[in-house]
Amino acid sequence: MKLRSKEPYWLLKNGLIGTYPSLQKDIACDVLIVGGGITGALIAYQFSSEGYRTILIDKRDISLGSTSASTSLLQYEIDEPLYALIKKVGPNAAIDTYLEGVNAIEKLTALIKSLKADCGFQLKQSAYIAHSERDVEWLATEFEARKRIGLTVKWLSKTKLKQAFGVMGEGAILSDVGASTDVYQLVRCLIEQSVKRYGLKVFDHTELIHVDYLKTKCEVTVTGGHQIAAKKIVYATGYESQAMLKDKVVDLISTFAFISEPLKIPAYLKRTLFWDTEDPYLYMRTTDDDRILVGGEDEQFKNPERRDRLIDKKQDVLLEKVSSKFEGLKLIPDYAWAGTFGVTKDALPYIGEHPDYPNAYFVLAFGGNGITFSVMGMQILSDAMAGRPNKFLEYFRFGR
Repeated sequence: MKLRSKEPYWLLKNGLIGTYPSLQKDIACDVLIVGGGITGALIAYQFSSEGYRTILIDKRDISLGSTSASTSLLQYEIDEPLYALIKKVGPNAAIDTYLEGVNAIEKLTALIKSLKADCGFQLKQSAYIAHSERDVEWLATEFEARKRIGLTVKWLSKTKLKQAFGVMGEGAILSDVGASTDVYQLVRCLIEQSVKRYGLKVFDHTELIHVDYLKTKCEVTVTGGHQIAAKKIVYATGYESQAMLKDKVVDLISTFAFISEPLKIPAYLKRTLFWDTEDPYLYMRTTDDDRILVGGEDEQFKNPERRDRLIDKKQDVLLEKVSSKFEGLKLIPDYAWAGTFGVTKDALPYIGEHPDYPNAYFVLAFGGNGITFSVMGMQILSDAMAGRPNKFLEYFRFGR
């Protein structure tokens, strides 16, 4: 599947993050990770750092799937508001997931510091803006739900929102936990350090062709007929995983983004992520090289060709929306692209075992919170591998 179109800014800015050989011999490991995007990189770091003999393979160059098209907003908020998620999955799963989102950002912050990773990581606050008077009612309900579980949030009136940020909106939730990054560079740092520190082996242009799922291991055939004997497989193949599964677990969505030419950005915009409740929604963040990234205008995915034809039109719509939303903000688009992401029935990921695939785990971090869900997956799979209990294995299980 073609997961992105045109060249996303991160790829143009950074070039190839590193090239690795294709597999040219038979090999054995404790854990084989399939997929070299941000999810695979995080899980590879986790397992290799714990002493497991770990191999990562990707049929493309590393991080050239949907990760390279990510807009890399890091928020604890998921695609379903807390108050609505409680109704869908119950208070325990909903509240625990929101709180763990905060923990995930804190964990990623600590990890990036320990790696000394040069990946444009910046801690930020987050403003969730009510687009209309009708949206104010449910957003106020969401504000109270977050307050009740101990999240640090502040309500901004229409007047205060405009005074603080020059934003046209009917009100907003201001959260003090959020971040942004260059996810493409983050993948590079994670993989480089996993190789250097912990002996991770990486093979790109190495496609999984066939797997024999045996009682105590998996025998994997890859490109060229070479074999990998793995005690466990982790599928970090994102939206392409749906083809492996009998039951539909995700609806694919086309999303669009552009990034501006460099400009002088006020400090209050630099330190804040913005998300608007308009349908289709609009979001905005700054980058570490003084550009503004704008995204949204999602619609149902039909095929890559149709999605690609819409890029210029969607850029124009996004530019018009953000210009009307942020008073005095003048943006000149520099690059525009499209990507594919997915939504599940309850906005939660699928992480853990699947009955059809013995000795295998999936980390399917669907939705707008793919990075934070993948960070959660590091500990979830670590516990699963070691036989330790983890409540998120129940919350995020297949067949829930």
